[in-house]
Amino acid sequence: MTTRISTAGMHNNALTTMLAQQTALSKTQNEIALGRRVNTPADDPVASVHIMELQRSLQETEQYETNSSMATNRLNMEETALTSVGTLLQRVQELALQANNATVDASSRSMIATEMKARISELQDIANQKDANNEYLFAGFSTKTQPFSQTGATTSYFGDQNSRQLQVGPTQKVADSHSGYEVFMDVPQGNGTFVVGAATANTGDAAIGVGSVTNLAQWVPDDYTITFDDAAGHYQVFDSGAPPTAVASGTYTAGGSIAFNGVKVDLTGMPANGDSFTVSRSRSEDLFTTLNNLVATISSSPTTTAQKAQFNVSMGKALQQLDQSSDHLLSVRAQVGARLSTLENAATAREDQKVQLQTMTSELRDLDYAEAVTRMNQQLLGLQAAQQSYSRISQLSLFDYLR
Repeated sequence: MTTRISTAGMHNNALTTMLAQQTALSKTQNEIALGRRVNTPADDPVASVHIMELQRSLQETEQYETNSSMATNRLNMEETALTSVGTLLQRVQELALQANNATVDASSRSMIATEMKARISELQDIANQKDANNEYLFAGFSTKTQPFSQTGATTSYFGDQNSRQLQVGPTQKVADSHSGYEVFMDVPQGNGTFVVGAATANTGDAAIGVGSVTNLAQWVPDDYTITFDDAAGHYQVFDSGAPPTAVASGTYTAGGSIAFNGVKVDLTGMPANGDSFTVSRSRSEDLFTTLNNLVATISSSPTTTAQKAQFNVSMGKALQQLDQSSDHLLSVRAQVGARLSTLENAATAREDQKVQLQTMTSELRDLDYAEAVTRMNQQLLGLQAAQQSYSRISQLSLFDYLR
Protein backbone atom coordinates (compact mmCIF):
# COMPACT_ATOMS: atom_id res chain seq x y z
CA MET A 1 0.00 0.00 0.00
CA THR A 2 1.38 3.37 -1.00
CA THR A 3 0.82 6.53 1.05
CA ARG A 4 0.91 9.76 -0.79
CA ILE A 5 1.56 13.07 0.94
CA SER A 6 0.79 16.14 -1.03
CA THR A 7 3.01 19.15 -0.93
CA ALA A 8 0.18 21.28 0.49
CA GLY A 9 -0.55 18.72 3.19
CA MET A 10 3.09 18.54 4.17
CA HIS A 11 3.30 22.30 4.47
CA ASN A 12 0.04 22.46 6.41
CA ASN A 13 1.12 19.80 8.91
CA ALA A 14 4.45 21.48 9.45
CA LEU A 15 2.88 24.87 10.01
CA THR A 16 0.23 23.43 12.39
CA THR A 17 2.95 21.73 14.44
CA MET A 18 5.02 24.92 14.66
CA LEU A 19 1.99 27.00 15.63
CA ALA A 20 1.16 24.51 18.40
CA GLN A 21 4.75 24.71 19.63
CA GLN A 22 4.62 28.51 19.50
CA THR A 23 1.35 28.50 21.49
CA ALA A 24 2.83 26.22 24.14
CA LEU A 25 5.96 28.39 24.33
CA SER A 26 3.87 31.57 24.57
CA LYS A 27 1.82 30.04 27.38
CA THR A 28 4.96 29.10 29.29
CA GLN A 29 6.46 32.55 28.79
CA ASN A 30 3.19 34.11 30.03
CA GLU A 31 3.27 31.88 33.13
CA ILE A 32 6.84 32.99 33.85
CA ALA A 33 5.94 36.65 33.35
CA LEU A 34 2.93 36.44 35.74
CA GLY A 35 4.51 33.97 38.14
CA ARG A 36 1.37 31.83 38.05
CA ARG A 37 0.79 28.28 36.90
CA VAL A 38 -3.00 28.69 36.80
CA ASN A 39 -4.21 31.81 35.03
CA THR A 40 -7.50 30.56 33.61
CA PRO A 41 -9.82 27.73 34.65
CA ALA A 42 -8.70 25.81 31.56
CA ASP A 43 -5.16 25.60 32.95
CA ASP A 44 -6.28 23.40 35.86
CA PRO A 45 -10.05 23.15 36.45
CA VAL A 46 -9.78 21.41 39.84
CA ALA A 47 -7.16 23.82 41.17
CA SER A 48 -9.17 26.78 39.83
CA VAL A 49 -12.20 25.79 41.93
CA HIS A 50 -10.09 25.55 45.06
CA ILE A 51 -8.38 28.86 44.29
CA MET A 52 -11.74 30.63 43.92
CA GLU A 53 -12.88 29.22 47.27
CA LEU A 54 -9.67 30.40 48.92
CA GLN A 55 -9.98 33.85 47.34
CA ARG A 56 -13.54 34.15 48.63
CA SER A 57 -12.29 33.31 52.12
CA LEU A 58 -9.57 35.95 51.76
CA GLN A 59 -12.13 38.55 50.71
CA GLU A 60 -14.25 37.70 53.75
CA THR A 61 -11.16 38.07 55.95
CA GLU A 62 -10.48 41.50 54.47
CA GLN A 63 -14.07 42.55 55.21
CA TYR A 64 -13.66 41.31 58.79
CA GLU A 65 -10.54 43.48 59.02
CA THR A 66 -12.50 46.51 57.82
CA ASN A 67 -15.26 45.85 60.37
CA SER A 68 -12.69 45.33 63.11
CA SER A 69 -10.98 48.61 62.25
CA MET A 70 -14.32 50.47 62.42
CA ALA A 71 -15.16 48.90 65.78
CA THR A 72 -11.70 49.63 67.17
CA ASN A 73 -11.86 53.28 66.14
CA ARG A 74 -15.30 53.79 67.71
CA LEU A 75 -14.38 51.97 70.90
CA ASN A 76 -11.19 54.01 71.24
CA MET A 77 -13.24 57.19 70.84
CA GLU A 78 -15.71 55.91 73.43
CA GLU A 79 -12.88 55.17 75.85
CA THR A 80 -11.60 58.73 75.40
CA ALA A 81 -15.10 60.12 76.01
CA LEU A 82 -15.58 57.97 79.12
CA THR A 83 -12.21 59.11 80.45
CA SER A 84 -13.39 62.70 80.06
CA VAL A 85 -16.62 61.89 81.93
CA GLY A 86 -14.60 60.29 84.72
CA THR A 87 -12.46 63.41 85.04
CA LEU A 88 -15.61 65.54 85.06
CA LEU A 89 -17.22 63.47 87.84
CA GLN A 90 -14.05 63.68 89.88
CA ARG A 91 -14.19 67.47 89.68
CA VAL A 92 -17.89 67.47 90.61
CA GLN A 93 -17.14 65.32 93.66
CA GLU A 94 -14.47 67.78 94.73
CA LEU A 95 -16.94 70.65 94.38
CA ALA A 96 -19.65 68.70 96.24
CA LEU A 97 -17.33 67.98 99.17
CA GLN A 98 -16.34 71.63 99.24
CA ALA A 99 -19.99 72.74 99.23
CA ASN A 100 -20.81 70.25 102.00
CA ASN A 101 -18.38 72.00 104.33
CA ALA A 102 -20.22 73.94 107.03
CA THR A 103 -17.73 76.80 106.77
CA VAL A 104 -18.72 77.58 103.16
CA ASP A 105 -21.13 80.50 102.94
CA ALA A 106 -24.09 80.94 100.56
CA SER A 107 -22.10 83.11 98.15
CA SER A 108 -19.40 80.47 97.77
CA ARG A 109 -22.00 77.77 97.27
CA SER A 110 -23.59 79.86 94.56
CA MET A 111 -20.26 80.01 92.70
CA ILE A 112 -19.85 76.25 93.11
CA ALA A 113 -23.35 75.73 91.70
CA THR A 114 -22.46 77.92 88.71
CA GLU A 115 -19.43 75.78 87.92
CA MET A 116 -21.50 72.62 88.31
CA LYS A 117 -24.00 73.93 85.75
CA ALA A 118 -21.11 74.37 83.35
CA ARG A 119 -20.07 70.77 84.06
CA ILE A 120 -23.59 69.56 83.21
CA SER A 121 -23.35 71.34 79.85
CA GLU A 122 -19.92 69.78 79.32
CA LEU A 123 -21.32 66.34 80.15
CA GLN A 124 -24.04 66.78 77.54
CA ASP A 125 -21.45 67.78 74.94
CA ILE A 126 -19.50 64.59 75.65
CA ALA A 127 -22.69 62.50 75.51
CA ASN A 128 -23.48 64.00 72.08
CA GLN A 129 -20.01 63.36 70.69
CA LYS A 130 -19.62 62.10 67.09
CA ASP A 131 -17.13 59.74 65.48
CA ALA A 132 -15.05 60.23 62.33
CA ASN A 133 -18.05 59.23 60.17
CA ASN A 134 -20.18 62.02 61.71
CA GLU A 135 -22.26 59.47 63.63
CA TYR A 136 -23.21 59.88 67.28
CA LEU A 137 -21.27 57.59 69.60
CA PHE A 138 -23.96 57.13 72.22
CA ALA A 139 -27.18 56.94 70.17
CA GLY A 140 -27.43 53.16 69.79
CA PHE A 141 -28.79 52.24 66.36
CA SER A 142 -29.99 55.83 65.83
CA THR A 143 -26.52 57.09 64.95
CA LYS A 144 -27.85 60.09 63.00
CA THR A 145 -30.10 61.30 65.84
CA GLN A 146 -28.69 63.58 68.54
CA PRO A 147 -29.13 61.42 71.65
CA PHE A 148 -29.34 64.04 74.42
CA SER A 149 -31.25 67.29 74.62
CA GLN A 150 -31.84 69.56 77.61
CA THR A 151 -35.07 71.34 78.45
CA GLY A 152 -34.75 73.41 81.57
CA ALA A 153 -33.25 71.19 84.26
CA THR A 154 -34.31 67.99 82.47
CA THR A 155 -32.13 66.12 80.01
CA SER A 156 -33.92 63.64 77.75
CA TYR A 157 -32.50 60.72 75.79
CA PHE A 158 -33.67 60.29 72.17
CA GLY A 159 -31.49 57.37 71.11
CA ASP A 160 -32.33 53.71 71.59
CA GLN A 161 -31.00 51.06 73.96
CA ASN A 162 -29.21 48.95 71.34
CA SER A 163 -25.60 48.67 70.27
CA ARG A 164 -24.40 47.92 66.73
CA GLN A 165 -22.78 44.50 66.35
CA LEU A 166 -19.98 44.24 63.79
CA GLN A 167 -18.86 40.83 62.56
CA VAL A 168 -15.10 40.48 63.00
CA GLY A 169 -14.84 36.75 62.38
CA PRO A 170 -16.83 33.86 60.87
CA THR A 171 -18.71 33.37 64.14
CA GLN A 172 -17.65 36.40 66.16
CA LYS A 173 -19.38 39.77 66.60
CA VAL A 174 -18.37 42.76 68.74
CA ALA A 175 -20.48 45.77 69.75
CA ASP A 176 -18.80 48.96 68.53
CA SER A 177 -20.13 51.17 71.36
CA HIS A 178 -22.56 51.48 74.27
CA SER A 179 -25.88 53.22 74.02
CA GLY A 180 -26.31 56.49 75.86
CA TYR A 181 -28.96 54.80 77.98
CA GLU A 182 -26.41 52.26 79.26
CA VAL A 183 -23.74 54.86 79.98
CA PHE A 184 -25.59 57.91 81.26
CA MET A 185 -29.17 56.93 82.11
CA ASP A 186 -29.07 53.50 83.73
CA VAL A 187 -27.07 54.22 86.90
CA PRO A 188 -28.25 52.29 90.00
CA GLN A 189 -29.52 54.47 92.83
CA GLY A 190 -27.98 54.64 96.29
CA ASN A 191 -25.78 51.68 97.16
CA GLY A 192 -27.31 49.55 94.43
CA THR A 193 -29.70 47.85 96.88
CA PHE A 194 -31.61 50.74 98.42
CA VAL A 195 -31.65 54.52 98.64
CA VAL A 196 -32.69 56.68 101.58
CA GLY A 197 -34.67 59.90 101.74
CA ALA A 198 -36.25 62.33 104.20
CA ALA A 199 -39.74 63.84 104.08
CA THR A 200 -39.67 67.56 103.25
CA ALA A 201 -42.22 68.20 106.03
CA ASN A 202 -39.89 66.96 108.79
CA THR A 203 -39.47 69.40 111.68
CA GLY A 204 -36.82 67.64 113.74
CA ASP A 205 -33.05 67.95 113.37
CA ALA A 206 -32.50 64.27 112.48
CA ALA A 207 -30.67 63.40 109.27
CA ILE A 208 -30.54 59.87 107.86
CA GLY A 209 -27.30 58.41 106.55
CA VAL A 210 -26.91 56.48 103.30
CA GLY A 211 -27.13 53.16 105.15
CA SER A 212 -25.63 49.75 104.47
CA VAL A 213 -26.64 46.15 103.75
CA THR A 214 -25.94 43.78 106.64
CA ASN A 215 -27.54 40.64 105.17
CA LEU A 216 -28.58 40.73 101.53
CA ALA A 217 -30.44 37.42 101.85
CA GLN A 218 -32.87 39.03 104.30
CA TRP A 219 -33.54 42.08 102.13
CA VAL A 220 -37.01 42.20 100.60
CA PRO A 221 -37.01 44.83 97.78
CA ASP A 222 -39.75 47.34 98.55
CA ASP A 223 -40.31 50.99 99.41
CA TYR A 224 -40.28 51.33 103.19
CA THR A 225 -41.22 54.31 105.36
CA ILE A 226 -39.81 54.88 108.83
CA THR A 227 -42.34 56.91 110.80
CA PHE A 228 -41.78 58.43 114.27
CA ASP A 229 -45.02 58.65 116.24
CA ASP A 230 -43.82 60.43 119.38
CA ALA A 231 -41.05 62.71 120.61
CA ALA A 232 -39.48 59.85 122.58
CA GLY A 233 -38.10 58.22 119.43
CA HIS A 234 -40.60 55.42 118.97
CA TYR A 235 -40.77 54.40 115.33
CA GLN A 236 -42.42 51.91 113.01
CA VAL A 237 -41.26 50.68 109.61
CA PHE A 238 -44.04 50.21 107.05
CA ASP A 239 -43.93 48.56 103.65
CA SER A 240 -45.67 49.93 100.54
CA GLY A 241 -48.71 47.69 100.77
CA ALA A 242 -52.29 48.92 100.71
CA PRO A 243 -52.85 49.17 103.56
CA PRO A 244 -49.19 49.30 104.66
CA THR A 245 -47.92 46.64 107.04
CA ALA A 246 -45.48 47.32 109.88
CA VAL A 247 -42.38 45.15 109.35
CA ALA A 248 -40.38 46.49 112.31
CA SER A 249 -40.66 48.84 115.28
CA GLY A 250 -38.52 50.11 118.13
CA THR A 251 -37.24 53.13 119.98
CA TYR A 252 -34.49 55.24 118.50
CA THR A 253 -31.91 56.96 120.67
CA ALA A 254 -29.87 59.91 119.39
CA GLY A 255 -26.82 58.76 117.41
CA GLY A 256 -28.20 55.24 117.05
CA SER A 257 -29.30 53.19 114.05
CA ILE A 258 -32.39 51.41 112.78
CA ALA A 259 -32.10 47.91 111.34
CA PHE A 260 -34.67 45.73 109.56
CA ASN A 261 -34.82 43.17 106.75
CA GLY A 262 -31.04 42.88 106.48
CA VAL A 263 -30.31 46.62 106.16
CA LYS A 264 -29.24 49.30 108.60
CA VAL A 265 -29.51 53.08 108.50
CA ASP A 266 -27.83 55.54 110.85
CA LEU A 267 -29.40 58.79 112.02
CA THR A 268 -27.90 61.90 113.53
CA GLY A 269 -29.91 64.28 115.70
CA MET A 270 -33.40 63.58 117.02
CA PRO A 271 -36.56 63.29 114.90
CA ALA A 272 -39.73 65.09 115.94
CA ASN A 273 -43.12 63.51 116.30
CA GLY A 274 -44.50 62.82 112.79
CA ASP A 275 -41.13 62.92 111.02
CA SER A 276 -40.55 60.19 108.46
CA PHE A 277 -37.75 58.78 106.32
CA THR A 278 -37.76 56.42 103.37
CA VAL A 279 -35.69 53.37 102.52
CA SER A 280 -36.62 52.50 98.94
CA ARG A 281 -35.42 49.76 96.64
CA SER A 282 -32.75 50.91 94.22
CA ARG A 283 -33.92 51.93 90.76
CA SER A 284 -32.05 53.86 88.07
CA GLU A 285 -31.04 57.50 88.03
CA ASP A 286 -29.37 59.26 85.13
CA LEU A 287 -26.20 61.29 85.56
CA PHE A 288 -27.87 64.51 84.51
CA THR A 289 -30.56 64.17 87.19
CA THR A 290 -27.88 63.47 89.80
CA LEU A 291 -25.98 66.63 88.89
CA ASN A 292 -29.10 68.77 88.59
CA ASN A 293 -30.31 67.60 92.02
CA LEU A 294 -26.89 68.40 93.42
CA VAL A 295 -27.01 71.91 91.93
CA ALA A 296 -30.47 72.44 93.40
CA THR A 297 -29.30 71.30 96.83
CA ILE A 298 -26.19 73.48 96.79
CA SER A 299 -28.21 76.47 95.57
CA SER A 300 -30.65 76.17 98.50
CA SER A 301 -30.19 78.31 101.59
CA PRO A 302 -31.08 76.21 104.64
CA THR A 303 -31.77 78.32 107.71
CA THR A 304 -33.87 76.26 110.12
CA THR A 305 -32.66 73.16 111.91
CA ALA A 306 -35.00 70.97 109.84
CA GLN A 307 -33.80 72.54 106.57
CA LYS A 308 -30.16 71.97 107.52
CA ALA A 309 -30.97 68.33 108.31
CA GLN A 310 -32.66 68.00 104.91
CA PHE A 311 -29.60 69.59 103.27
CA ASN A 312 -27.34 67.04 104.96
CA VAL A 313 -29.53 64.16 103.79
CA SER A 314 -29.59 65.46 100.21
CA MET A 315 -25.83 66.02 100.13
CA GLY A 316 -25.20 62.55 101.54
CA LYS A 317 -27.39 61.02 98.85
CA ALA A 318 -25.72 63.09 96.14
CA LEU A 319 -22.20 62.09 97.21
CA GLN A 320 -23.21 58.44 97.33
CA GLN A 321 -24.81 58.71 93.90
CA LEU A 322 -21.64 60.29 92.50
CA ASP A 323 -19.65 57.33 93.85
CA GLN A 324 -22.19 54.98 92.30
CA SER A 325 -21.91 56.84 88.99
CA SER A 326 -18.12 56.58 89.04
CA ASP A 327 -18.31 52.84 89.72
CA HIS A 328 -20.86 52.45 86.94
CA LEU A 329 -18.60 54.35 84.57
CA LEU A 330 -15.64 52.13 85.48
CA SER A 331 -17.78 49.08 84.72
CA VAL A 332 -18.61 50.44 81.26
CA ARG A 333 -14.94 51.24 80.63
CA ALA A 334 -14.04 47.68 81.64
CA GLN A 335 -16.47 46.41 79.00
CA VAL A 336 -14.87 48.68 76.41
CA GLY A 337 -11.44 47.34 77.36
CA ALA A 338 -12.70 43.76 77.08
CA ARG A 339 -14.09 44.45 73.61
CA LEU A 340 -10.82 46.03 72.45
CA SER A 341 -8.96 42.98 73.77
CA THR A 342 -11.36 40.73 71.86
CA LEU A 343 -10.67 42.71 68.68
CA GLU A 344 -6.91 42.34 69.18
CA ASN A 345 -7.24 38.58 69.64
CA ALA A 346 -9.50 38.35 66.61
CA ALA A 347 -6.96 40.33 64.55
CA THR A 348 -4.21 37.89 65.53
CA ALA A 349 -6.38 34.92 64.57
CA ARG A 350 -7.26 36.57 61.24
CA GLU A 351 -3.61 37.20 60.42
CA ASP A 352 -2.78 33.55 61.03
CA GLN A 353 -5.73 32.47 58.90
CA LYS A 354 -4.79 34.94 56.19
CA VAL A 355 -1.23 33.58 56.00
CA GLN A 356 -2.59 30.04 55.80
CA LEU A 357 -5.05 30.93 53.02
CA GLN A 358 -2.37 32.79 51.06
CA THR A 359 0.01 29.84 51.42
CA MET A 360 -2.61 27.38 50.19
CA THR A 361 -3.48 29.66 47.26
CA SER A 362 0.19 30.00 46.38
CA GLU A 363 0.68 26.25 46.39
CA LEU A 364 -2.18 25.81 43.94
CA ARG A 365 -1.63 28.81 41.68
CA ASP A 366 2.00 29.94 41.80
CA LEU A 367 4.60 28.75 39.34
CA ASP A 368 7.62 26.50 39.89
CA TYR A 369 10.12 28.75 38.13
CA ALA A 370 12.84 26.09 37.76
CA GLU A 371 10.48 23.66 36.06
CA ALA A 372 8.93 26.41 33.92
CA VAL A 373 12.28 27.75 32.70
CA THR A 374 13.46 24.22 31.84
CA ARG A 375 10.22 23.56 29.98
CA MET A 376 10.49 26.89 28.15
CA ASN A 377 14.04 26.10 26.99
CA GLN A 378 12.94 22.68 25.76
CA GLN A 379 9.99 24.20 23.91
CA LEU A 380 12.21 26.89 22.43
CA LEU A 381 14.76 24.33 21.19
CA GLY A 382 11.98 22.18 19.78
CA LEU A 383 10.46 25.16 17.97
CA GLN A 384 13.80 26.21 16.56
CA ALA A 385 14.51 22.65 15.36
CA ALA A 386 11.07 22.44 13.76
CA GLN A 387 11.58 25.76 12.03
CA GLN A 388 15.00 24.74 10.70
CA SER A 389 13.64 21.39 9.53
CA TYR A 390 10.71 22.99 7.80
CA SER A 391 13.03 25.51 6.19
CA ARG A 392 15.03 22.71 4.60
CA ILE A 393 12.10 20.48 3.71
CA SER A 394 10.21 23.34 2.12
CA GLN A 395 13.10 23.84 -0.30
CA LEU A 396 13.05 20.24 -1.54
CA SER A 397 11.52 19.66 -4.99
CA LEU A 398 11.23 16.72 -7.42
CA PHE A 399 12.99 18.80 -9.97
CA ASP A 400 16.13 18.58 -7.83
CA TYR A 401 16.30 14.87 -8.74
CA LEU A 402 15.55 15.25 -12.46
CA ARG A 403 18.65 17.10 -13.42
